[in-house]
Amino acid sequence: MSAVRDEVTARLRAAGCVFAEEEADLLLVAAASPAELDGLVRSRVAGLPLEHLLGWVEFCGTRMSVGPGVFTPRRRTRFLVAEAVARCAPGAVVVDLCCGCGAVGAAVAARVPGVQLHVADVDPVAVGHARRNVAAFGGQAHVGDLYEALPAGLRGRVDVLVVNAPYVPSDAIALMPPEARDHEPHTALDGGDDGVHVQRRVAAGAGEWLAPGGHLLVETGQDQAPLTVRAVRDGGLDARVLTSDELCATVVVGARVL
Repeated sequence: MSAVRDEVTARLRAAGCVFAEEEADLLLVAAASPAELDGLVRSRVAGLPLEHLLGWVEFCGTRMSVGPGVFTPRRRTRFLVAEAVARCAPGAVVVDLCCGCGAVGAAVAARVPGVQLHVADVDPVAVGHARRNVAAFGGQAHVGDLYEALPAGLRGRVDVLVVNAPYVPSDAIALMPPEARDHEPHTALDGGDDGVHVQRRVAAGAGEWLAPGGHLLVETGQDQAPLTVRAVRDGGLDARVLTSDELCATVVVGARVL
């Protein structure tokens, strides 16, 4: 097994994989046969995301189901989870909008007892994974465009609305790493000309869905943060910017004033 591991590691390293040893170990565990292992390594060397080959990604200490064509949650999004948890009481109504695989909502539910969790995304493939990821917490997954996906009974009742909407400017997608640019859906990346197009739509409708005293939390880019704040304020919410130097993360928090 050591010789096989060394060979796989060498192939991955030659392809530019920074964490070749760790990836080799994961692929060795995932493969049921030498032929399957060779296929996985060939796919990884060709540039397919490791998470899509494994069928899962570790996020906030939990394995989340992902797959081809689905956005993979980033390490920096742990900051969004932490800030949502800090504003979430036991039993709160939590909505994860633009949820992708539902990792943010699932991570919040894992840390706050009894939350009533709803996750929603326009991509039915992503929602299929989200449904699996939130099932352990009694979460419900919905397909549709932003608030159109949500049950009407949630209107005015949402305590925490957490959103990782796309915020990459359209022209910047070509500059992203190939794993994202070529293998993740552009609907999960493309934030329009300035990166804030989807965020503006989210912010415009948030006040109608938030409970009094509820919070909207939006992950954004450092360059987009001033525009995100403006969008949240234009939506009638108080807004401020929070940052994490450790995770290189930015979150705008909007509050519905009592």
